Amino acid sequence: MWDEIAKNKRESWLLFFFFILFIMGLGWVFGLVWGIGYWGTVIAFFLAIIMAFGAYYDSDRVVLAISRARPATHEEYAYLDNTVEGLAIAAGIPKPKIYVIDDPAPNAFATGRDPEHAVICVTTGLMKKLNRAELEGVLAHETSHIKNYDIRFMMLVTVMVGMVALLSDFMLRTFVWGGGRNRERGNGLILVIAIVLAILAPIAALLMKLALSRKREYLADANGALLTRYPEGLASALEKLKADKAPLKVANKATAHLYIINPLREHKSFLNNLFSTHPPIEERIKRLRAM
Repeated sequence: MWDEIAKNKRESWLLFFFFILFIMGLGWVFGLVWGIGYWGTVIAFFLAIIMAFGAYYDSDRVVLAISRARPATHEEYAYLDNTVEGLAIAAGIPKPKIYVIDDPAPNAFATGRDPEHAVICVTTGLMKKLNRAELEGVLAHETSHIKNYDIRFMMLVTVMVGMVALLSDFMLRTFVWGGGRNRERGNGLILVIAIVLAILAPIAALLMKLALSRKREYLADANGALLTRYPEGLASALEKLKADKAPLKVANKATAHLYIINPLREHKSFLNNLFSTHPPIEERIKRLRAM
């Protein structure tokens, strides 16, 4: 269990490091084409900071509104409230706020910028279809996301992906509107590299984001098993969630990566696996049962 946690932390931060280098390199190449040199990297950095600031303070409220979630009271959901409180104490974090989505599809997610401003949201279907050990496993997984600052981590990565898309789009528009002036600024090789990067960079950035998202899911599984000391609870819950065919009506592509399993059902294929926000459920169950 400890090996799995250490491995996922190491690989997640390694991917994040390469993501930062990727952004810096992209800004530098585009800066050469625009005739501003290294200032391209500086401008990209400050634009990313501004975008991150807005996402930092408003993302949780937006997600809860999109998901049509409502606050859960202790009187209505006493066991849910007590379990979340116990897991928060075990994890050493403040008790998250609890929200509920009225939907028969079993699923859950966590949101919030840090443990002091965190929310765990579950569907009514999750509480009805899982037993207590399975529900505790799912809640431990979401508590681990909060403890590990996964939400803030992935929010920053999402901003970086948006920054890459913004730079690439601006670069392509520059070639369309001022192609002659751009060609006068530098040699042909730099221009060709810039065009290729403008086309391929958003795809590469998205793939890196999805890879990071999958790593964080593995880490939350391992941390959740550590909190409950019972990996089988989460493994069994994932089996039930995989087998359940009820669609989550409020799910969309913007929030799908937050849920414990992808609420947008996908057919198995190489491309779907490559562009999936979640690792294969079968592999997650296998790892949990090997702990």
